[in-house]
Amino acid sequence: MSKYIFVTGGVVSSVGKGVTVASIGTLLKSRQITVSVQKLDPYLNVDPGTMSPYQHGEVFVTQDGAETDLDLGNYERFIDVNLTTESNVTSGQIYSAVIAKERRGDFLGGTIQVVPHVTAEIKQRFTSLAEQSQADVVIIEVGGTVGDIEGQPFLEAIRQMRKDVGRDNVLYIHVTLLPYLATTQELKTKPTQHSVNELRRTGIQPDIIICRSDHPISEGIRDKISLFCDVDRQAVIPLPTVPTIYEVPLVLEEEGLGQLVVDKLGLEVHEADLSQWQELVASLKEEHEPVNIVLVGKYVELKDAYYSVREALHHAALYHGRDINLDWIQSETLEGDGDETLLRSAQGIVVPGGFGIRGIEGMIRAASYARNNKIPYLGLCLGMHVMVIEFARYILNSPEPNSTEFDASTRYPVIDLLPSQRGIENKGGTMRLGNYPCKLVDASRAAAAYGQSLVYERHRHRLEFNNKFRAQLQEAGMIYSGLSPDGELVELCELADHPWMVSCQFHPEFSSRPGRPHPLFRDLIGVAKDVLREGAQPSLPLST
Repeated sequence: MSKYIFVTGGVVSSVGKGVTVASIGTLLKSRQITVSVQKLDPYLNVDPGTMSPYQHGEVFVTQDGAETDLDLGNYERFIDVNLTTESNVTSGQIYSAVIAKERRGDFLGGTIQVVPHVTAEIKQRFTSLAEQSQADVVIIEVGGTVGDIEGQPFLEAIRQMRKDVGRDNVLYIHVTLLPYLATTQELKTKPTQHSVNELRRTGIQPDIIICRSDHPISEGIRDKISLFCDVDRQAVIPLPTVPTIYEVPLVLEEEGLGQLVVDKLGLEVHEADLSQWQELVASLKEEHEPVNIVLVGKYVELKDAYYSVREALHHAALYHGRDINLDWIQSETLEGDGDETLLRSAQGIVVPGGFGIRGIEGMIRAASYARNNKIPYLGLCLGMHVMVIEFARYILNSPEPNSTEFDASTRYPVIDLLPSQRGIENKGGTMRLGNYPCKLVDASRAAAAYGQSLVYERHRHRLEFNNKFRAQLQEAGMIYSGLSPDGELVELCELADHPWMVSCQFHPEFSSRPGRPHPLFRDLIGVAKDVLREGAQPSLPLST
């Protein structure tokens, strides 16, 4: 039977629960314990698919097509597992399921209540993941902050789990913030005490408290939290801010969290082996020559909107022994009389995904700059649409080629709705989502990157390359380097007379890992690192 770790957060949101959960999974996996992870989101949306990136950040897509919280991306990257729809649960899903059962008459006329009906549905999601994954340990993160009204049913459900599966099979971990007062130059524990008291009111006594801070945490503070929050002293784990999130597992292991979790759950384990993780972090901390990458996007004010893209670029740079100097450019600043000199330092340009017409002309201008100046370019989903539109405008010598998403009446709809998307009215969960096969074309840059003939990649889109223009663009130099197995859908395209201008309909960033960068990002950086930009000097060989 699986054991359960429930992780709650206190004092403030965005305290680092997601990275902490991913790190706990890493510590357990290093001991050869199988792990699965689940995120509980208290909002009433069924999923984040229809939410603005400015409110939610990136929407992470699983292999089976679930639109989920960006924390699942960290779970996958840290633990190196592929999660499923079961790994993200929202209040919207829970209430929809309960109401659907009531409408079917499943409750036989009973009064439907939060306890026991809503909490029973929540607990069923816990046990379903455990049964589906067969993991030794299921780690479940409760989104939001203790005290949030919408999170109360989730807290009640995790409280009941200790009784349902036995005290020895459940562990409660509370992640909290120790704020620093500059005037007195001290960390304050009172917010943590209040947060734990709020958790106790729900009937949950945390077994472990992880204390986030931007400053070192003294032994005296640990003693104080242990006393006032009634946890063992060794169960008060300091987690100061570190230069890279990938260092967090090592910090927690050094503080004894891994062994503490193992002991409290009575797990039979092997000795921890974090050697590869230690090598990764050591490499990340070394100084490397930077590669200048410009990311031209719609939502750059909130960098979490492109969380996986950013991480994939860092993974690729690390592979080549480089650092990433990432310049975030709001695409609207390139429109009209926008300053194209913003792109002059770019050794590579990335145009990521997005929806809507705002900023599109700026992205098209970035693609034009990359094509004309032979700058390596990687387009992701919308970034592929942008590249196709720009190339079509160039070869037709017309500003009219467009996507029907932006101009429904264009004479040259080089990007158009998928046939399966026509007539769909509901927006949520109706796109082409999840893993689809892509057959690579020999002798293409994409095939060289992957080193295999058939790959599966994660999608999230409604529109696709319009095959009516396939022959015309191909004659002008566009190569369709990846197609659906039936040859009907263009999944990858590139330009023949360019050093490396490649775009994909899918989202390769979702499957990149710290020690295993995605091939497209890896090869983008591999070419970009040798591009000499304005003001740069070539490296001179060392004489002997």
